[in-house]
Amino acid sequence: MRKIYKAFCKLEVIACGTGFMLLIAMIFLAAVLRFFRVSVAWNIDLALFLLAWTAFLGADIAWRDEKLIGIDIITKRLPVLPAKIIQFIVYVIVMCALVIIVVNGSRLAWLERVRRYQSIPIPFSLMTLSLVTAASSMIITTLIKMKRLFFPVAEITKTKEEGAK
Repeated sequence: MRKIYKAFCKLEVIACGTGFMLLIAMIFLAAVLRFFRVSVAWNIDLALFLLAWTAFLGADIAWRDEKLIGIDIITKRLPVLPAKIIQFIVYVIVMCALVIIVVNGSRLAWLERVRRYQSIPIPFSLMTLSLVTAASSMIITTLIKMKRLFFPVAEITKTKEEGAK
C-alpha cells in the first residue's frame, strides 16, 4: 500500500509540474502571438483548466510536505500531549471541510457535465473535478498525518525496516 501511495505522490508531483510548465508556456505563447496580432481563442480556456489542476494538486503536495502556512505559536509552548490534541482537532476540522468539498464538488461536477468550454471541446466538469480529486487526495494525506501524530514510533520503525531491505 505504501508503494502505491508513493507512486501516486510522484505522479501527482509530475502532473502538477508538467501542468505548471504548460501553463507558463501557453501564457508566454499567447503574449508573443498577441504581439504579432494573432489571436488564439482556446488559450484562455486551456490556461484556466491547467491553472485549476495545478493549483489544487499543488495544495495537496504542500499539505503533505508541511509547506502550507500554519500558526504554531500556541502549540510550540504547550506540553506534547495538549499540543497533539490541538493538532488532532485541527486535522478533524480540516477533514470535515475536505469531506464537504468532495461531496459538494462531486455534485457540482455532475451538474456541469453538459456545460462545455467555449473554445475547447471538453466538459467544464473536468475542471471542477480538479477540486474533488485534490480534496480526496488531501483526505488521505490528513488521515496519514492523524496516524503519524499519535503513532510516530511505528512509522520510524517501519521506515528503518524498509531501508534495511
